[in-house]
Amino acid sequence: MMPLTTSATAVTVQEAQCPVNVLKLQNFPRADLSKVSVKAEGDISSVFSSLEDGEINSSTLPLTYAAIKKRLVTDPQAFKASWLKLKKRLADEIEKISKEGPAIIPSVEFSELQTMSNEKRKEVLKRGCVVVRNVIPRDEARSYKFELEEYIKNNPQTAGFPNNAKVVYELYWSKPQIKARSNPRLIKTLNFMNKLWHADDATEICLDENLSYADRLRIRNPGDRLFTLGPHSDAGSIERWEDENYSKCYKDIWDGKWEDYDAYNATHRVDANSSLYDSQGNCTMFRTFQGWVSMSEIHPGEGTIQFAPLIKEVTAYLLMNPFFKANNEIDLDSSTFPGAVPSKAQEYSPTMHPELQLDKIMTPAPTVYPGDMVFWHCDLIHAVDPECSEIMDSSVMYIPSTPVCKNNTEYSFIQREAFLRKLVAPDFPGFPTSVGESKHIGCAEPSDVERSGGLPALRNFALEALECKVDYSKGAKEAIISFNKLLFGD
Repeated sequence: MMPLTTSATAVTVQEAQCPVNVLKLQNFPRADLSKVSVKAEGDISSVFSSLEDGEINSSTLPLTYAAIKKRLVTDPQAFKASWLKLKKRLADEIEKISKEGPAIIPSVEFSELQTMSNEKRKEVLKRGCVVVRNVIPRDEARSYKFELEEYIKNNPQTAGFPNNAKVVYELYWSKPQIKARSNPRLIKTLNFMNKLWHADDATEICLDENLSYADRLRIRNPGDRLFTLGPHSDAGSIERWEDENYSKCYKDIWDGKWEDYDAYNATHRVDANSSLYDSQGNCTMFRTFQGWVSMSEIHPGEGTIQFAPLIKEVTAYLLMNPFFKANNEIDLDSSTFPGAVPSKAQEYSPTMHPELQLDKIMTPAPTVYPGDMVFWHCDLIHAVDPECSEIMDSSVMYIPSTPVCKNNTEYSFIQREAFLRKLVAPDFPGFPTSVGESKHIGCAEPSDVERSGGLPALRNFALEALECKVDYSKGAKEAIISFNKLLFGD
């Protein structure tokens, strides 16, 4: 996490350009951006070896990394036995996934979230992904895409990837993005997704409240074949093994008991560092689920997202794979971590990860419509269809679920400053020296947050203090108190 300090300089009315909450804005504690690390200019390719270099980089790291394996695995025999059981289970499950196709990915109506059956809930937890239908009305969600196109037209300086035919835009503060993140039904959906997780009562995390994470958007026009992003996991790469707090999330796997691994326990996630290196795009917030809201109708295989929909077994495979040679002999001496490159996302290939059978396990999401949301667990392997439909666009805004905890509170403090100044969001290339959207015509303001979503949205954007409810756990109360103290001086 970037260092945080406060400045005595108040937000001026002119700087905020907001007719609401002016007095409060003037008295917000300020983040001192002169103390944060400067990220080089770039785009989404900065964090993917396959987009930057055209291939997944070598997985052999300096020999000092070999010590990580010995630290994690203390009972090699139990670990090997667990690996052999995992491979059999994985092969059986991949056959089922391959036969069922997109139908294996659960779908639920927004109106049914609070009454979801235990059976459906178990399926969502098993798969690690879900489609939530009708979060935003279809006409409204579709209109976002047309507003964005007009915003981009009025601001031709907008950066994106690929540079010669942009698909993923370096935009964070456009009015349609703010309207979507502020939407009351969308906020309720994010809160629901957070609460699929749990933590010890003493863990400083509040899963009942979500903090907005400003991310990019994608407008993939019909016939696009340039934006191809293969199987990968976000939230760091080598960090899953190297960072001691991050690796604690997977203790059951290291102990040779992957069957007992709980992918939804946030107890150690709150202290995990997913960005140990100078990344230009690794997310430093804790996202329980990554997600997007669709602005178009997208069919399987026609520009949508793909998943390896089996969170426990696939995560265990990802983590255990570097510890074994092709003949299943355990390897605690090499510094090989397939697809893990410092400062990049974790990527996968058939040669580096053969038992995943990527050609069979990667499954496209079922058809989605404007206003539907798709969510996937922060560890889940996902990819983008290599081709977009020749008839319809594939347009989405990336909006994850991010609960209140120390990392997310500190990030929100910096991100609020970025919003007020219209800078690039803090995790992304060019922060804080790039002009971002500060020169864009028609950029959103805090008043747009209040107008679109009222008090819940203002809280989501760290523009109002959070409520500390009496029935919260000790850890949840401490998380809320810490948030209010840093963001509002309360």
